[in-house]
Amino acid sequence: MKLPPEARAAMASSLLESLDTVIDADAEAEWDREIARRLKDLDAASAGVISWSDARRKILGR
Repeated sequence: MKLPPEARAAMASSLLESLDTVIDADAEAEWDREIARRLKDLDAASAGVISWSDARRKILGR
């Protein structure tokens, strides 16, 4: 708990990944398609994007 939040998050991610020993090829392919779709939306400027500071403010309700 003495680590900074970013370091704890990285450690938690690594621990979770270590538990996931079976790769679902269908899920991986679906994620690849979703990522490609989102990148296409960003390139076409059809995705609504906001800055991290605005997003954080909305998440925290400030």
